[in-house]
Amino acid sequence: MTSEPLHPVPAPGRRTVVAAVGATGLAVALTACGSDNGSSDSSSSNTQAGANASGGSSASSGSGGGTALAKTADIPAGGGKIFKDQGVVVTQPTAGTYKAFSSKCTHQGCAVSEISNGVIICPCHKSEFSVTDGSVKKGPATQPLPAEKITVSGDSITLA
Repeated sequence: MTSEPLHPVPAPGRRTVVAAVGATGLAVALTACGSDNGSSDSSSSNTQAGANASGGSSASSGSGGGTALAKTADIPAGGGKIFKDQGVVVTQPTAGTYKAFSSKCTHQGCAVSEISNGVIICPCHKSEFSVTDGSVKKGPATQPLPAEKITVSGDSITLA
């Protein structure tokens, strides 16, 4: 009988194992920090807020071919309403002044979920944005919510 000498099969090196575990951990961490599209539990959120805000209207009057969002009476003064399906937040910082912003948080892209006390709130890391101009009032976000174009014609608010 002939037999071949037995050689142990080499195991992966310590560096290979550490690198593989590190890469797996990084992948898990990045996945956990991704956006959560299910953060809002309804198609829109309506919240009253008592903000002391000022500024002119960014809405223009006239008819447009955009998406009808709401009636002016649906947007509370000092607060606003989130339109989840359209990805927009419409606010009324002062009576008769309407503003619109993206509903996507500039920190990590979560959809904002609440408007309270003159701020738009992101549920993921609690960033807060002004209903007046979309500026950051509380981080971790560092960039304001981008303005969206709306038109106000009579009592109708339309996404341009």
